[in-house]
Amino acid sequence: RRKTRGLRKSSERRSTMAEAEGKEDKGGGNEKENENVDEKQVEKIYDVGCQVSCKTSFDGQQHPAEVIHRRQIGESYSYYVHYLEYNKRLDEWVESTRLSPITSPAELLKVDSLKSPSVLSPRGSGLLDAGERKVTRNLKRRYDEIHHTAPAVEDLTPAEQTLEREHEEKTKVKNIQMIELGKYELDTWYYSPFPQEYANAFKLFFCEYCLKYMHSKKTLVKHMHKCEARKPPGKEIYSSIRPPSLRHKNPICMFEIDGKKDKRYCQSLCLLSKLFLDHKTCYYDVEHFWFYVLTERDSNGYHIVGYFSKEKNSAEGFNLACILTLPSYQRKGYGKLLIAFSYELSKLEGKVGTPERPLSDLGLVSYRSYWTRVLLGLLRDYKGSLGIKDLSTLTAIRVEDIVQTLQTLNLVKYYKGQHILSVTPRVVEEHLKTYKLGQEVKIDSSRITWEPHSNPSAKKNK
Repeated sequence: RRKTRGLRKSSERRSTMAEAEGKEDKGGGNEKENENVDEKQVEKIYDVGCQVSCKTSFDGQQHPAEVIHRRQIGESYSYYVHYLEYNKRLDEWVESTRLSPITSPAELLKVDSLKSPSVLSPRGSGLLDAGERKVTRNLKRRYDEIHHTAPAVEDLTPAEQTLEREHEEKTKVKNIQMIELGKYELDTWYYSPFPQEYANAFKLFFCEYCLKYMHSKKTLVKHMHKCEARKPPGKEIYSSIRPPSLRHKNPICMFEIDGKKDKRYCQSLCLLSKLFLDHKTCYYDVEHFWFYVLTERDSNGYHIVGYFSKEKNSAEGFNLACILTLPSYQRKGYGKLLIAFSYELSKLEGKVGTPERPLSDLGLVSYRSYWTRVLLGLLRDYKGSLGIKDLSTLTAIRVEDIVQTLQTLNLVKYYKGQHILSVTPRVVEEHLKTYKLGQEVKIDSSRITWEPHSNPSAKKNK
């Protein structure tokens, strides 16, 4: 009996000790779990203005970025970032999990170089190395004039500097993230000053015919049942019989719209275009402009492709104020077609034209390509001697634009105070191999039904 009692006591002691050890182990495990939970709950908070490495949505890679803005959602933050290597149009909201601090010396050096690029180039790849040659104010101004870039803030007058900084502050964060227009859903690029009730909507829905914008798909569907418009307002001034090239499916039409007569449509068009243009200042004051809207025509109606606007009475001789091809129709030659149409109108007016400055980055590319193709084609086909003024008369392109374009091709020389063409057929043919004439979308000028508008101010002066 004593033996049995002893065995029972010892087994009880062992079981009690085992339970105690189990509790200790369990307690230790809970402590580790709590530590892990605490680690997960601790989120790194980044300040506005700091440089970080961010995983982008467009290529899934890490890129240096600057935090422009942040907002708190519950217990976590989301950040609006600008990628230092890319245009502002790729700025986006990201979760904190996509951000990480920049610590390596190589990455820090890269960020510093991106923050202070060569003054000769928006991306630091100028014609001259800033370390090799001192960049003077005159040299920088000459570069800006040749490449039609906007002047630096420090080169503006105090009043202009104030306005530019106010513009940057107001438009630094994109408000509308997405729109639906016709059959396309488009990510937006920039801030646009929509009325307050629409200004902070994540997505807006547009009627592609009258350009009325709405909050929901349901409202859009109801509107489409009532809306009788199937084309832009205004006068049809150009219509093609067939698609402009083999890669296009539908014929195109151009409409001229008076900003004073169809004010609401033109205001909506400006607000829409601002979502894809950084520096655009005309949104509501549209009465002094003509709007030329390019459309594709099919059995359902006329679908907006892009547009350009033109000041009714331009003292500087501008034949184009603003130009946009919607992202859904880009890389199809429509940008150069809009430019070509603006020069066709200048020819009918008997004037030489040039676009309003500064040009956007995409606008600059389109204009350079257009000027180059037109001038090379003329130099190849024209029989007889040509001077720079002759080129301007035949194309309606301003002399300064012709000279700058030919300088980039090394086809002009400066001799005894004037620019002289330095062209041989062989050199022209070499350039044509690069630009491949004949693939661009062309306008049949014989199908333009338009007459120049009379100038009211000129009549008053008379």
